[in-house]
This record gives sequence, structure tokens and C-alpha cells, in this order.
Amino acid sequence: MKIPAHAPLHLLHQVSVGALATHAREPHGFPYPTLLPFAVDARHRPVILVSRLAEHTRNLQGDPRAGLLIAQSGPLSGQAGQAGSRGEDALSAARMTLLGLFEPTDADAQSPLARRYLRYQPDAARYLELGDFTFWVMHVERLRYIGGFGAMGWLDGNDIDELEPLAAGDEDALIDAFEAHPARRPGLELLGVDRYGVDLAVDGLRTRFVFEEPQTDTPSLHAVLIDCIERHAA
Repeated sequence: MKIPAHAPLHLLHQVSVGALATHAREPHGFPYPTLLPFAVDARHRPVILVSRLAEHTRNLQGDPRAGLLIAQSGPLSGQAGQAGSRGEDALSAARMTLLGLFEPTDADAQSPLARRYLRYQPDAARYLELGDFTFWVMHVERLRYIGGFGAMGWLDGNDIDELEPLAAGDEDALIDAFEAHPARRPGLELLGVDRYGVDLAVDGLRTRFVFEEPQTDTPSLHAVLIDCIERHAA
């Protein structure tokens, strides 16, 4: 069935927590689901920060294959005894199951990956200070997206994005320009930039500004960021 253009990519940027399913060591082979925060790197790949002592980390060390379920959150419709329920709301939300291989990285707290992750997950800074946590990146092989009736299907992991990712230095420069802009109001933060949209925190609430068309050069991205600032000036 037809999937809206770039819908899986945007969903990855709109969600901050997912359910990770790994292969348990004991009892061997059983699915082991756990809830944990994540962010996406410049290639829109899920990134997790996990302790070396965590059960799911040990599972990944034994078998890097895993699934990650993410779902769009939203207000619940209906009250007790009335039409609509929590279960119905969960099934009406956009959601996606990603299948792939997780690989640990040697990224430290000063790396571009860590800086980007901490913009999305600032509370994780305390875990990095412990020295026992490692970043793992998911290389997505297949994904199943469900966006509503008639908008669902399987995609190859390489189909999420075919454009060259924005370089870390270019993203840092755009963020610096955003933060220094005189019209930016307090409470408006830029979390990340890519060629399809901008991730913002507005008074602590995360939102994504989706571009009408992919932006293929830095000047175009800068112009869109100015537009974001003006839209949120009030």
C-alpha cells in the first residue's frame, strides 16, 4: 500500500522513546523488550545510549539483530464508558517497526554524534559522565510503517533517505546562527537540522517543522531557519 512521502523519516524525528526488542541470552532466544530513549543521527538512524551492564546491551553483544518500535503520541480521545478508548487511540497513531543491526561506536562526549544526541536527550549528560555508557547505532535493514488506513507497508532501510546527509560542521554553523539571531525568542531551541525538516524545542516541547521540499544547500536551510524564528516570534 502507498506510504506518504518521507512519513517514516519524519516519525523518527518526532518520537523520543521506543521499545527495543533484543534476543535474550537467558532464556536463550526469547524476545526481550525494553523501553528506552533514542535520537537519530545525520542519516536518520536510531541511536541509543546504554550501560555496558544493561541486559539489552549484553543481548546485543551476543546478537546485534534487534527490532525497534516507535509510535506517535497524542491526546487520548473518549472517556471511560464512552466511544473511544486508549487501545483505539494507540492503534490510530502512526507507528513503525524497524528491523536491523546495532553496532557500538567509540564516540565520546565531544563527538558530533554525542553533541547531537544530547540536544535531543539532554538528561543523558549525567550518564555520559559515569563513563560506563556507550552509543549504539542501528543500521536499519527493513521497516514496517503504519500511518492509518491505506497508508502502510514495508520499506527497505536504504529507502528512508537517498540524499547526502548534512555535514556535522554545517549543522553546527546553522545552529550557531540560529542561536545568535536577534529575533529568536527565549524558549526556542534548535535541536537538529536535516534536508527534510527542522527539529525544535518550543518552551520545552519538541516539535518538527517539515519542509515542503527537500533543501539541498546550506543557504536554503539558513533561510528556512529564519522563517522558523519568525513563525515563533510571538
